[in-house]
Amino acid sequence: MNYRMILRLLCSVLRIVAAFMIPAAVISICYGEMPTFWGFIITMALMLLLSLTAFIFPAQKKTFYAREAFVLASITWLMVSVLGCLPFVIGGAIPRFIDALFETASGFTTTGSSIVTDYGMLTMGAKYWRSFTHWLGGMGVLVFLLSIEPITSGSGSGDSIHIMRAESPGPQVSKLVPHTLGSARILYLIYMFFTVLMFGFLMAGGMNVFDAVTTAFATAGTGGFALTAESIGAYSPYIQWVVAVFMMLFGVNFGIYYLVLQRQFKKALRNSELWVYLIVMLLSTTVIFYFVRPQYGTEDGLRNSFFQVSAIMTSTGFATADFNVWPQFARTLLVGLMLMGACAGSTGGGFKVSRVIMLFKALQRELKRSLHPNSVAKVHIDGESISSETIDNTYAFLVAYCLIVIFSTIVLSLDNTSFETNLTAVISCLNNIGPGLDMVGPMGGYSEFSVLSKIVLILNMLLGRLEIFPILILFVPGVWKKARN
Repeated sequence: MNYRMILRLLCSVLRIVAAFMIPAAVISICYGEMPTFWGFIITMALMLLLSLTAFIFPAQKKTFYAREAFVLASITWLMVSVLGCLPFVIGGAIPRFIDALFETASGFTTTGSSIVTDYGMLTMGAKYWRSFTHWLGGMGVLVFLLSIEPITSGSGSGDSIHIMRAESPGPQVSKLVPHTLGSARILYLIYMFFTVLMFGFLMAGGMNVFDAVTTAFATAGTGGFALTAESIGAYSPYIQWVVAVFMMLFGVNFGIYYLVLQRQFKKALRNSELWVYLIVMLLSTTVIFYFVRPQYGTEDGLRNSFFQVSAIMTSTGFATADFNVWPQFARTLLVGLMLMGACAGSTGGGFKVSRVIMLFKALQRELKRSLHPNSVAKVHIDGESISSETIDNTYAFLVAYCLIVIFSTIVLSLDNTSFETNLTAVISCLNNIGPGLDMVGPMGGYSEFSVLSKIVLILNMLLGRLEIFPILILFVPGVWKKARN
């Protein structure tokens, strides 16, 4: 275990996050929010002070392997969640540490679950930072680090890809170009382009600059922190359509956009995950529209249906309507979309469409083997053979996912809240969505949960964002035993 290299990269992350707090501090002082301003200044000073440890214990070797990458990703996300919440606590916007940690972890993991009940308690600086955590967490802070500097000796050969795989969502992560640094830069450039494009559309709809910036951040990261209790329902139908469409776009594998930029249109259109994603979204919108049309009428019904399908499937979690009061079938279908999630390689959460396709094809293979035991059958997606290791990894992910849902739901039941609340709260946090049903519906929140339940849900958010394995590896004794040898 290369501890000093891990320390070096953690300190680099601290400097990056501290630098990204500067705009929030500037906004705070412009609005005369001095407690919030000092909250950011003190936190930035602490981060910069901690980052000096990299100079005290310099890395002697820059080699980096999968084990170090998993440990780095896990510690990074725990660290930024803990330190990132300090401005809320010090500035008094969210004075309770556990609540501030919940809100910040929800922000960085792009979950969007919130304990905020009075949006007036949040200062402008706090609102900006709260939304920006979505943007930074959407593509990943380590991917951002990869995009600005060669951080290991193998940035051009292979070491850095372990870091990208540890943080990026999906069963398989591949480089867009031969160099990992180049791939990370391309991803962030596409990410920034769509963010700026969405900002322009929001401004064209009459949104003020602050609301447009924070909404673009929250949509790009598929996070869902809103500025009002009514979420996006507080804005015009035009704004709602813009947000709905961009949520859908951010739920697409960013590799598809790279193929389009390379004018490889046929290869992009042959992507089965993209078609399944779009078809499921279209069919779900149609079905839900059928059930809610009597309640809203044609235009409002179609807009609310598409918006909520897009928000839930991409794990953004914005709302334009209280789907808690929708017919049971529509609510159940939304829970199903929570479980499926968006495409791999997007900023969306969930189980991922690619894993669903892979499991379906693996099931087909096993049924074929049952009929013809001696046959040799492989799983193919888009004409490429999927390795048995990837399929085994998907099976293991599914098992771990189910066990986490069961255990977490049992723990939350200690609060004596309804089963529907507990189950959908766990599914929502583990899939980084935000709202669930009943008490945690789009017009509800997570403030009423106990400290223990909030800790469990925070862990669910982190497990979901890092796709379970990097966090679980921290509890494998072999990792640390080898580190001592």
